[in-house]
Amino acid sequence: MMDRLGIQQLRPGPSGDENAPNHANYDEASANPYPILPDVMTTNDGRKVTTARMWWDSRRPELVEDLEREVYGRVPAKVPAVNWTTKISDNETVGNMPVIIKRLTGHVDNSSYPAIDVAITMTLITPKSAKKPVPVLMMFGPSEYPAPPFPWKPSLGSGAADPPPLEQLIADGWGVAMISPASIQADNGAGLTQGIIGLVNKGLRRKPDDWGALRAWGWGAGRGLDYLETDPAVDAKQVGIEGVSRFGKAALVTMAFDQRFAMVLVGSSGKGGATLLRRNWGEAVESLTGGEYYWMAGNFIKYGAAKATFGSRNPGDLPADSHALIALCAPRLTFISYGIPEQGDAKWLDHQGSFMAAVAAQPVFELLGAKGLGVHDDYRTAKMPPVNSGLLDGQLAWRQHDGGHTDAPNMKYFLKWADTYIGHRTP
Repeated sequence: MMDRLGIQQLRPGPSGDENAPNHANYDEASANPYPILPDVMTTNDGRKVTTARMWWDSRRPELVEDLEREVYGRVPAKVPAVNWTTKISDNETVGNMPVIIKRLTGHVDNSSYPAIDVAITMTLITPKSAKKPVPVLMMFGPSEYPAPPFPWKPSLGSGAADPPPLEQLIADGWGVAMISPASIQADNGAGLTQGIIGLVNKGLRRKPDDWGALRAWGWGAGRGLDYLETDPAVDAKQVGIEGVSRFGKAALVTMAFDQRFAMVLVGSSGKGGATLLRRNWGEAVESLTGGEYYWMAGNFIKYGAAKATFGSRNPGDLPADSHALIALCAPRLTFISYGIPEQGDAKWLDHQGSFMAAVAAQPVFELLGAKGLGVHDDYRTAKMPPVNSGLLDGQLAWRQHDGGHTDAPNMKYFLKWADTYIGHRTP
C-alpha cells in the first residue's frame, strides 16, 4: 500500500513506555499541535449549517465521504448476501433467569470466490418471560455462551459488586446479541486478503479507499441486525451496538454509518474511535499508520508519511476527525464510556481528547432536536467532569467510571439512560 500511495517513509509511532526515548507525550501543553478542527457545522463551500435539512442533505454526506475515502474506507457496492441458520435452546439460564438462546451462523455467499469462506457467528439471548419484543444490545466480542475466559481480567472499580453486564441486561428485560468480529474479518494485516474483505476482493490486495477491519466489523454487525429485524422476539427499532477498546472503535464506526442502530455504548475506544486524531497524547495517528493500519483505509497511511511523492502529511491534514464520526450518530443515543488510568484504562487512550470530540460534536445533536452534554465551553478548553459524575441528561452522554479497561461499571448507567429515552420499563 505504501508503494501504491507513493510513500517512502513513515514517521514512527510513540512508545507506550514512558521511560523510552520516544515515549508518548503526556504534557497537555504539547497535546494540541493542530487545535482547529474541521467544523461539522460548515459545509465544504463555506456555508453555515443552520437547518436539519442542510445537515442531512449537504453536510452529513460530505463528512461521510471524507471519513470513507480518507479514514475508514468504503464498503463495496456489491457485497455477497448472508444466509442465517439457527440452533435454538430454550432451557438455559443467565444467572437464575430463564432465557431463550439462539446460536446463529451467517453464511456469506462465496460462490464468486470459493477459496474464501466467511461464516459470521452470533448468539442471541432473550428473556424467556418477555411478553413482547425486547430491545437488544449487540456486543462485539466472543459469540459463545457461556463465554470462554478472557486472557486478562479487567479491573472493574466500583462496578465490581454489580452483576456481569449480560445478567444486568437480561434482568432489565433486554436481549443480548454477542457477535464475533474475528468471524467477519481478522484483526491483523495478513488477514486483509482473507475474511469478508478478501472474499470481496477475490484474495487480492485492497485499493487505497477500500474498507479496513473497523468497517468490515461494522458491516458484519449490520448483517446481524438484518437477522434481528426478522426475529419476532426482538424490537428491531431499539437495537444498540457496544464494544470496548478496538471494538469500541468498531461500535462507534458501526453506529455512525448504519443509521438503523438506535444507540451505542462506546467503551474506551482511543484513536480511530472517539479520541481526536489531531491530539498528540498517548496513542497517535502514527501508531495506527505504522501498526494497526488494517483497521483503516489504505489512504489513512498518508497521514503518517514522513517522505512521499506528495511530500509529507500529518494529522492536521485530515479532512475530518473523530468529532465528525460522533456527529454522524446524531440524534441517536450515543454514550461514550471510559475508566481511569489508575485501574488500567491507560493514559494512552486520551480520555480528554475523547471528551473534546464529544463537545465539538454536540452542536449537531442540538441542531437535530436532541440534548447534548450540556457543556457549552469551547472544545479546546472544555474539561472532563469528575470521575463517576456522568453527563447523562441528553441523547449524547459521557461518563468516566473508576474502573479499568472495560465499560462494565457503566452498564447500569447506560441501561437507566437508554430506558428513559426508549420508554422501556424493567419487567
